[in-house]
Amino acid sequence: MKVFLSWSGQTSHKVATTLREWIPLVIHSAKPYVSSEDIDKGTRWSTDIAKELEDSTFGIICVTKDNLNAPWLTFEAGALSKKLEKAYVSPFLFGVKRAEIDGPILQFQSTIFNEKDVKKLLTTLNKACGENKLPESTFEKVFKIMYPNLEKELNIILNNSNNEVIEVEEPESYNQKILEEILELSRINQKILKDPKILFPPEYFDYILKERTLSTNEQKMNQEKNRYLALELEHRMGQFKRSISAYKGKNRPIDNDLADEFDRIIEIISKNSV
Repeated sequence: MKVFLSWSGQTSHKVATTLREWIPLVIHSAKPYVSSEDIDKGTRWSTDIAKELEDSTFGIICVTKDNLNAPWLTFEAGALSKKLEKAYVSPFLFGVKRAEIDGPILQFQSTIFNEKDVKKLLTTLNKACGENKLPESTFEKVFKIMYPNLEKELNIILNNSNNEVIEVEEPESYNQKILEEILELSRINQKILKDPKILFPPEYFDYILKERTLSTNEQKMNQEKNRYLALELEHRMGQFKRSISAYKGKNRPIDNDLADEFDRIIEIISKNSV
């Protein structure tokens, strides 16, 4: 099950990457996604983010004091709210009180950084896994063992958040990325308009015309073959009728000549049906 981890800012990014590494240790079927870590180089940034938002079943929004009003976080929160049930989206409040939350994030049931709330979050996440969820007893044991590791790492981040300078590339403006892709598409369209051969090279048309000509010729040959068979069948049927009349008039028994004539008619009918 895919879990989309939304972040904005240095501290939020560290929290997201920590959760990304820790969540699968408790719930093995969970596959957390963090944009800065999971986008392959050379892929389209906005396309990759949009696809992950669409494919995710659960969303966690990493909220810190320095990103409470971040446009990027608001955008992803809105996208998650449209795609997922509210029960499957949770703001993770790191060093932030619930009373400080405002905007679109307010609509979700938030999680405070403490053992009780984190356990509730992971319980909901485990239920969202459906058939792949851990049995309750197993979940309780694993969570109890693994939570101290998370608490230790997040406390380090919390204590150092005001002093530590982390060079993390902030997600670029959504509108800026969309504009860049539109411009790129416009350039491609202009190239095609200036030189249609880019889209439809001459070899393509040659191939299409050749295939169509071959198909037409084959159809003509089949039609001509069927016409000759129909004419021969008509001729043979006439002969057969005359032979039957002659045999009746002379009271002659069926001989090889009449049998051959009948076999030829059957053969023509068989060829015509094929």
